[in-house]
Amino acid sequence: MKLFKTAFRSLIGNGLKTWLNVFVLSISFVLILLLQGILKGWSNQAVDDTVKWEIADGQYWQLKYDPFDPFTFDSSTVQIPSVFKADVDKHLIEPILITQGSIYPQGRMQGVLLKGIRPDQKLLKIPTQKLLTQTPPLGAGGSEIPVILGAFMARQTKLHINDLVTLRWRDRNGTFEAADIRVVGIFKSSIPTIDNGILWIPLDRLQKMTMNANCANLLIKSPEIKQVKVQGWDFKDVAELTASTMLLVKTKSIGTSFLYIIFLLLAMLAIFDTQTLSIFRRQREIGTMVALGMTQKQVVWHFTLEGTINAVLAFVVGAVWGTPILVYMSLKGYSFNMDASEIGVPMADTMYATITPQLVINTMIFILIVTAIVSYLPARKIAKMNPTDAIRGKVK
Repeated sequence: MKLFKTAFRSLIGNGLKTWLNVFVLSISFVLILLLQGILKGWSNQAVDDTVKWEIADGQYWQLKYDPFDPFTFDSSTVQIPSVFKADVDKHLIEPILITQGSIYPQGRMQGVLLKGIRPDQKLLKIPTQKLLTQTPPLGAGGSEIPVILGAFMARQTKLHINDLVTLRWRDRNGTFEAADIRVVGIFKSSIPTIDNGILWIPLDRLQKMTMNANCANLLIKSPEIKQVKVQGWDFKDVAELTASTMLLVKTKSIGTSFLYIIFLLLAMLAIFDTQTLSIFRRQREIGTMVALGMTQKQVVWHFTLEGTINAVLAFVVGAVWGTPILVYMSLKGYSFNMDASEIGVPMADTMYATITPQLVINTMIFILIVTAIVSYLPARKIAKMNPTDAIRGKVK
């Protein structure tokens, strides 16, 4: 403790030079917390939104189904297994039927994915209840089909609520059919996989249109029921379905690490230079310390502590000016002027930082260790000093 007090008084005695080092180091401290907090918040938000909007507690995929290969949609359209009938009736499992189609907004053709879902489903946040809008039934004096779509898809197609557009699709026998669809709802979501190029249609209507009665490509599971093994179906849990999102966040985390490493290196360089200059200018003081009974090892620890205390003071200074910023980013977040769904990234319009005690503690420990190492490196020279030469100021 006495050594700590002596090192603290010596550090404060350096005046403005100390506080400049402390402030630069506090910027690195707050910056690391802020960037890591935003990335953690993005990760949590992306997974949470994906669960609420798309996957619930997991999905059963037909073995031939591949979301990245449209040619598998027809071959993976099969009868819903009878083992799921009771859960489907209780809305604990929601079947999704997927097929391809084309629409012709403003006289141009655009390929779309048609996804059939029950309007009264409760597992996903998609506002499917809007599909209950009454429209003329197929073959009964009209052929309007209610659809809902995401905000990004609406912008791409320039469609608005109550707009009518022609849809063409192919049924189970390979015959092309066409009908008018009416936009009955537009929803906003941060999940591009339920928005980009997708039209949501009542499941029974899509099954009838494609002549695939009681068929589906994937089944969405409720957390209220247990996973079971079914022949011909592969279960994908939340971790597997969000793996690509987590990989994206991890990649971004590595990329942004270079930014705060630069700030940290600048702070460490300032501390290293200060310690080196301090040892050079305070040779007589070092010699006197040794002559008065301090071992060279104690003197080395003295100067190492001086540099390390910079980090402690940086935590205090950073807490003073950085806490309001971190609190604001946690509660209010930061809004972007772009829609991340345009580039296929699951990102909400507003990003919130998630600052946890573990993140703060880990960051503090990391900076303390780095600062201690940088402070120790120039202090090693003290061990080679001759006390008599040091007092004379003739150490080379």
